[in-house]
Amino acid sequence: MELTTLLGFAAGTLTTVSFLPQVIKAWKTRHTGDISGYMFIMLVLGIALWMAYGIILRDIPIIAANGVSFVLCAVILYFKARFG
Repeated sequence: MELTTLLGFAAGTLTTVSFLPQVIKAWKTRHTGDISGYMFIMLVLGIALWMAYGIILRDIPIIAANGVSFVLCAVILYFKARFG
């Protein structure tokens, strides 16, 4: 595997995993009042565009990282709608 691909996977893993603490906190506390819904809507749309870009380029690190990020951010948005 090329160094650039490994770098892409490392960057994608770190940025994707960064959403996990927020998902866990929102799930445990059922509180999302301090989370900006508009920011997460824009973020989810941006992530979807990044994922489309990765699909066009057939770039697995971009597709994988943004696919998981999309799901985690969508969960946060769901919690925001349900608990916010």
